[in-house]
Amino acid sequence: MPHSLTARRAKPLSGDINVPGDKSISHRALILGALATGRTVIDGLLASDDVMATARVLGQLGVPIRNNDGEWQVMGRGPGGLSLDHAQDDGSLGTTTPAERPVLDFGNSGTSARLMMGVLAAHDIKATLDGDSSLRKRPMGRVIEPLLEMGLQVGGNGPDNEEYRLPLVISGTASLVPIQYTLPVASAQVKSAVLLAGLHSAGRTSVIEPVPTRDHTERMIVHMGGEISVEDRNGGRLISIEGQQELTGRTITVPGDPSSAAFPIAAALIVPGSQIIVRNVLCNPLRSGLFETLREMGADIEYKNEIVSAGERVADISVSHCPLNGVTVPAGRAASMIDEYPVLAVIAARAKGQTVMRGLGELRVKESDRLATTLNGLRANGIEARIDGDDLIVEGSENIPGGGVVATELDHRIAMSFLVLGLGAEAAIAIDDARMISTSFPDFDKTMSRLGAEFDAGPAGRA
Repeated sequence: MPHSLTARRAKPLSGDINVPGDKSISHRALILGALATGRTVIDGLLASDDVMATARVLGQLGVPIRNNDGEWQVMGRGPGGLSLDHAQDDGSLGTTTPAERPVLDFGNSGTSARLMMGVLAAHDIKATLDGDSSLRKRPMGRVIEPLLEMGLQVGGNGPDNEEYRLPLVISGTASLVPIQYTLPVASAQVKSAVLLAGLHSAGRTSVIEPVPTRDHTERMIVHMGGEISVEDRNGGRLISIEGQQELTGRTITVPGDPSSAAFPIAAALIVPGSQIIVRNVLCNPLRSGLFETLREMGADIEYKNEIVSAGERVADISVSHCPLNGVTVPAGRAASMIDEYPVLAVIAARAKGQTVMRGLGELRVKESDRLATTLNGLRANGIEARIDGDDLIVEGSENIPGGGVVATELDHRIAMSFLVLGLGAEAAIAIDDARMISTSFPDFDKTMSRLGAEFDAGPAGRA
């Protein structure tokens, strides 16, 4: 994809499309397939940069992973079976040389690094965990802290740096101690890391989350024959798992990512006269906060042809352009739509009145400071917006001036959000760098073009 892209006002969008497989489920399918006994077959895997980082690291740890024309096969190593001594040298994904094996490089993928910390904690492995310059800036302390209680040892940038930023040297153990851990903030990544470690501990590990977060790890463990209990507790949940379980390889069909579906849906809501269908989208209630919010704003969104696949709800989503009104999005909804706030902000720019998005502090520690980056992108294109504490406030208007160049800060969701905004703006909107879009939506420009959108490659200044 070119370094910079420009989006210009579009004619009504139409058609039906598929979006890439869900990123969260793709990561977990590879990881749990590696920990299971037997073969796991994955259809619809998102072969993005982030997910491939997980696959490469698992290859370094001795897991054969092959792509047979879009059907991915993972040969599980079974309980405690990962090892740097068994890296694949037979041509399968993740082939390494002995000198490279101690360094596990997660690229730009925070999900890969955090979930694999839980996996590695339960194995007698010492390795250096690293990533690119962006990932090195992201804090890992909230994941490391419960794993330290369980027996993980960490060196490198901690403990002198309480955020435990990469690179880190970690030493796992086959004798993890089970714990009960209360999440200080809602985080599916921290919860999943603790549960993945607990899967191999000697006893019962429990996580108490104050607000329910995406539950793909729990659902997939059950799908692969594991046992896990979930209890509602004071508005949150208590999730418990017995250690030393053996999972069994299964077939997993990965549905479309709702975070990726958000972009063509937003485009249809921004461009007058549009009507589209996005096929086979994950509709997990704990990932549907954006769709709930858009309905409150008056959006014409319907689920059609609903099914259940591998424990997950899946549906086609039909969207038609219609007038929208500003709303207040409560902080408690953030966990179900944390990745969708930038695209909601650009939709809010076309809604009548004020939209207030509360409790967005978590956005400050994403691939970029998404709160500040979103605000800057809106203002660069003539949209009145402000930050009040951890709240983002957008003043909507029938007309989006546009004409700005958005600094993406190497954040894929910022890039796609403002390209979508450009489709409904009076003047073209450019982004400074589109390369990182491949981390989650490799064919974004081609998919959008099938609906009638067009992006121009070239210097950002062309806007």
